Amino acid sequence: MLNRLKNLFGGTGDVASPQAGTPANAGNTHRRSNAANLHPIQRPSNGLEQFFTLLRDRGSLSLLDFAGASQENISFITSFGHQFASEDFVRSIETTFGTSADGLRNQSDPLLADQFVSENLNLPPDTYDGVLAWDALQFLSPHLLQVAVDRLFESMRPDACLLAFFNANEKAREIPLYNYRIADPRTLTLVPRGHAAPAQYFNNRSIEKLFHRFSSVKFFLARDHLREIIVRR
Repeated sequence: MLNRLKNLFGGTGDVASPQAGTPANAGNTHRRSNAANLHPIQRPSNGLEQFFTLLRDRGSLSLLDFAGASQENISFITSFGHQFASEDFVRSIETTFGTSADGLRNQSDPLLADQFVSENLNLPPDTYDGVLAWDALQFLSPHLLQVAVDRLFESMRPDACLLAFFNANEKAREIPLYNYRIADPRTLTLVPRGHAAPAQYFNNRSIEKLFHRFSSVKFFLARDHLREIIVRR
């Protein structure tokens, strides 16, 4: 079950203990760099600005954040009176399928796939007004990715918005991993956490096909090869 962290500043809900899957392997393809040698990066985000613009003046909302619990995101989101749930989705992928060269291949294991879906995508229906998926979806195999998007669709309320990032460099064999922290409605702080191989390359057409059940998909292409998208339920 997805771990939930709800409105620590006057909201309801308890913090659930993480449920860890069984690591499929002990190798290290999702490479973790020495944090002491890495520095946070601040970058503007048109997708983030659009996300909060679409949710403005809609009262107290329920948001889901795939970046894991962070004081920056908690403080920013709850300052508007929104309820807040979080999960480190990329870490959940690593925990269930392993971080070795076989990690992506392990996603085709039916038992591991069922475990991952049960623990991380058992989302309550018609619950969320906004989802901050960040770059987590691009590390899922095609089958699991479609399951995740369908589960997210069912969990979102009508007219809810989802923000997601996909690396636009089709030649990249591995791409940076980040923790995403909200600095302000237009700015993100990216905290490096290593590198990983993307599950597949995503172009505009493949992204539109992935989110075909949603009412609209809007693209923002940044200079750093990060394709930002906003989809509406």
